[in-house]
Amino acid sequence: MTNNPTTELILINISGQDHPGLTSALTEVLARYDASILDIGQADIHHTLSLGILFKTDSSVSGDIMKELLFRAYELGVKIRFNPVTAEDYAAWVGMQGRNRWIITILGRRLTARQIALVTSEISNQGLNIDSIQRLTGRPPLDADEEPRSKACVEFSVRGTPNDYQAMQERFMHLSAVEDFDISVQEDTMYRRCRRLVCFDMDSTLIETEVIDELAMRAGVGAQVKEITERAMRGEIDFCESFRERVALLEGLDESVMRDIAENLPITEGVDRMMRVLKRAGFKTAILSGGFTYFGNYLKQRFGFDYVYANDLEIENGKLTGRHRGDIVDGRRKAELLRLLAQVENIDIAQTIAVGDGANDLPMLSTAGLGIAFHAKPKVKQTAEQSISTIGLDGLLYFLGFKDSFIS
Repeated sequence: MTNNPTTELILINISGQDHPGLTSALTEVLARYDASILDIGQADIHHTLSLGILFKTDSSVSGDIMKELLFRAYELGVKIRFNPVTAEDYAAWVGMQGRNRWIITILGRRLTARQIALVTSEISNQGLNIDSIQRLTGRPPLDADEEPRSKACVEFSVRGTPNDYQAMQERFMHLSAVEDFDISVQEDTMYRRCRRLVCFDMDSTLIETEVIDELAMRAGVGAQVKEITERAMRGEIDFCESFRERVALLEGLDESVMRDIAENLPITEGVDRMMRVLKRAGFKTAILSGGFTYFGNYLKQRFGFDYVYANDLEIENGKLTGRHRGDIVDGRRKAELLRLLAQVENIDIAQTIAVGDGANDLPMLSTAGLGIAFHAKPKVKQTAEQSISTIGLDGLLYFLGFKDSFIS
């Protein structure tokens, strides 16, 4: 863009107490002089307005426009500032539009100035520019610190290419662990805005227990099975081998025990709210579990999941035989099922989300467009790019950009 002596670019900044009709009154002035609005943005914090408008107009009427805007601002009880913008500055700003965009989301029970300062410092160190900041959670009450299940989330939209993306991720993961909050970094592509399929692990993700441990305790083999489970979830032994060993120890357990356990499953915080929102928004949901279909089907009926793939325990004469039917759903199988469901739903794999906590979830997490480690084992959290460890499963909604005002 070259300088045109008959054209002026002017940026106005308006601040003060917000009230209905303010933006309309100011833009009506611009409309009377046939000004072109090149950019506009507004934020409102505790009824205090910050409005910016960049407009182009003929230099012969720019003085009249500013004079009228000044009078209107006085009548409306707000402050207004005028800043001329050169054609070169505007061209440079337009050139920024082609640069990469990222969404950085931070969330926790509460967010402090220190946490935000540390995150924004790293954003600056990486050569990124913050375009906008918005709070996704509702305004907290003054005694929010006393509420054990409070939630706080802030989303940053940033522009540019990180100087070192891997170093930035490592820094964020370190801050997350030390400062007790969660953070997500996602490239702001069209796929982020149109996720369509969410696949969940079941045990220690949708429910706050490992069902096989519950069954083992009823069978009197709790200690043996728990030790095998922990070794498998840490990735120390092969999942399929550990699965067969644990199921064999359940031989002779009465089928009625399964029904009793299902009816008393400890549901993870936020599952009900999350599923209600995902269903309302048209998402397809699936349980892909190394656990058992009996309990997956119970959750499907209770919360409305679309698909359940898990392991089927063999039952004869009302008792477990210590064997299973069909292929074992291990980590590799979970990833295969994720890809299969994406094909069935006719969506790109980049539109999928996977959530899990154990080592056998890693193939699924790495396959999905967005993989989230949920209250995960250390090995899983270190490997996954996104994690939630401070709040419930409805924290997923904030990674998708939902605001409390839309989903409460």
